[in-house]
Amino acid sequence: MTPITIILIIALYFGMLIGISQLTSKKDSSNDAFFSANKNAKWYLVAFGMIGTALSGVTFISVPGEVGSPNGEQFKYFQFILGNAVGFIITASVLLPLYYKYNLVSIYTYIEKKLGFYSYKSAASIFLLSRTIGSAFRLYLVVIVLQRYVFDYYDIPFFATVLLALLLIYAYTYKGGLKTIIITDSLQTLFLVSSVILTIIFICHQLDLSAIQAFEEVKNSNYSKIFFFEDFMGSRYHFIKQFLGGVFVTVAMVGLDQDLMQKNLSCKNIKEAQKNMYSFTGIFVLVNLLFLGIGALLYIYANNQGIEVPLDAVTQKPRTDLLFPEIAFNHLAVIPALVFLLGLTAATFATTDSALTALTTSFCIDFLHMDKQKDNPSNVWRRKVVHFGFSILMFLVIILFNAINDASVVSMIFKIASYTYGPLLGLFSFAILFKNRQVKDKLVPYICLLSPFATLWFSNNATTLLHGYVFDNELILVNALITLLLLLCISTTSKLIRTE
Repeated sequence: MTPITIILIIALYFGMLIGISQLTSKKDSSNDAFFSANKNAKWYLVAFGMIGTALSGVTFISVPGEVGSPNGEQFKYFQFILGNAVGFIITASVLLPLYYKYNLVSIYTYIEKKLGFYSYKSAASIFLLSRTIGSAFRLYLVVIVLQRYVFDYYDIPFFATVLLALLLIYAYTYKGGLKTIIITDSLQTLFLVSSVILTIIFICHQLDLSAIQAFEEVKNSNYSKIFFFEDFMGSRYHFIKQFLGGVFVTVAMVGLDQDLMQKNLSCKNIKEAQKNMYSFTGIFVLVNLLFLGIGALLYIYANNQGIEVPLDAVTQKPRTDLLFPEIAFNHLAVIPALVFLLGLTAATFATTDSALTALTTSFCIDFLHMDKQKDNPSNVWRRKVVHFGFSILMFLVIILFNAINDASVVSMIFKIASYTYGPLLGLFSFAILFKNRQVKDKLVPYICLLSPFATLWFSNNATTLLHGYVFDNELILVNALITLLLLLCISTTSKLIRTE
């Protein structure tokens, strides 16, 4: 597939999304439509669209790539996915009922009701920081692929590629917001899931394998080990670490994240929102298993064809993130390359457009308090300015990340999440579990700053303090516990017991 063909396909793709945006926002581009889709979204559209939002380009490229990592990761990521499934169930059964009870637009207003003003601002600030960094990393992953295989051909600089991507996203989200995204993300998820299935079919055809033969080939390969029970203390891949990490990262990054919860809160009632979450969980697990299968098939195909893992342009070390695009663009036919491109684009932009909308919503509600000024005629204009501002902020973060990054994107995202989402998990845990205690609200921001640094120190010294123990994603639980203990230290028994 030539670079000009790729550019034309991307132009048509975004033209379609912008067209959908114009249709969905034609009659209503109000803040209620932008923030909550007027509380009238269909649960099945929300559930299907959330697949694209939750998976992102990280899943599309990094997860298959890490199956054949020199570290021997194989299918260990599925242990984390099983934890994710439990985390989704906890979110649906514990957190969603709270959000619906208080009819929240921003979920962080729950913290204001339970802990106070400064706790509320701390929670919202943590989300803004965490989601900006996480979404920037995800978009960066796709942009470097487009840069390597398309825009370098025309000597277009990296910053111009990033700017173009964000301007395209802004173009189809700034009017309709969530009302538009529920439709566009459902469409993008359709492209994503179709590309997963079709990619498996194409690779099986290249390997001259039937579906059953491909399954046996993967099962008998050196890439398919799922459960790791060896060396609990020293291995990051041990099942308990991966599973617990999956549970608590999901509760924090989904249940306490305005992005995915905003879509759930657009449903008519709690029953439809929970129906959405349970349906989403089953599809999520299945699609991730398919991505791992693609990874194994890619390495089997690469070994058969003598294809090497591409080198990073800066470090000149093998970069597993680039194996999938390398095979799709340079070793398969035009149709498989097209399918890969559409799937990658859908996965990434479904995540980024949703994130920009959630960031805008949180800032407008949590800091500009637009929900309390609904009659202000300038609110729509102010919202659009905020939306554009977050687009520029994400652009700057991606440029910075490109200058300093030399690590695997998937591990970097969850490492950062362990530090930034941990205090959020601690705050909500305290608010839910300790109804008879009240914190000294003004001290909470300092705790939210202190606990990540305490976690970092503990992690760096864990091998000594815990006799060789090595942390992985379960580190978020340590961060949350430190936050919770510090909150208990600055709390007193309240005469008025808080109720749910």
